[in-house]
Amino acid sequence: MWRTSVATVMLFALMSLTQAQDARKSGFDFMRPATQALQMDDTQNPGMLWVKDGQMTWAQKDGAANKSCTDCHGDINRMRGVAARYPQYSLVAKRVINLGQQINQCRTTQQQAKVWPTEHPTFLGLEAAITMESRGQPVTPPSQPLLADAQKRGETLFNQRIGQVDLSCRDCHDSLAGKRLGGNTIPQAHPTGYPIYRLEWQSVGSLQRRLRGCMTAVRAEPYPYGSTELVDLEAYLAMRAAGMRLESPGVRP
Repeated sequence: MWRTSVATVMLFALMSLTQAQDARKSGFDFMRPATQALQMDDTQNPGMLWVKDGQMTWAQKDGAANKSCTDCHGDINRMRGVAARYPQYSLVAKRVINLGQQINQCRTTQQQAKVWPTEHPTFLGLEAAITMESRGQPVTPPSQPLLADAQKRGETLFNQRIGQVDLSCRDCHDSLAGKRLGGNTIPQAHPTGYPIYRLEWQSVGSLQRRLRGCMTAVRAEPYPYGSTELVDLEAYLAMRAAGMRLESPGVRP
């Protein structure tokens, strides 16, 4: 169900207080007050429309197995803390996967249904609903050797110059964080608000969509959705954000 606006405001106040001594900042801290207010008010946050749809999807039976997420996991509030631990290594997939890939893995193995296409609204809604159950929880990457390998690969990609513009993620989000670009402030690249509603998109989108957008902006060929490279980048970004609190569904310009 929808959270009350008062509770949400109190949550964000607590998040700001607990991170006051941390040099890291959420993208939320770089936004104009009007956009911050839009995120904090669950009755106004557009991302909540996707969350509400995801909450309904959680309880819907689907696939040849005629099962719902509820049949295996119970009420969605039992997912508290789950999203904070992704990406992580999957014994089933035998590789590091993000939360969206875990959802599709459950969909094919448990529900015996077809995978949802990348950026499908229902898919994003379910992921947003699961992630919101961890809102206010610290990002907590698990201690796994193969995840650590992915984080190292992701760090290499983060520091690697790409595209015709010859820029790396680090050049903008470390060296130029807080400065202005195209009318917006460059954030520090902490993925605490995803799945996120971007005013530019007029929809909710995944972290991989944002990463691919950055790659296109520097005139580089973006990695395909679901690629090892994008998941490695997600793993490294989660490691950078360890201890910071989730705030999905975030709102950004």
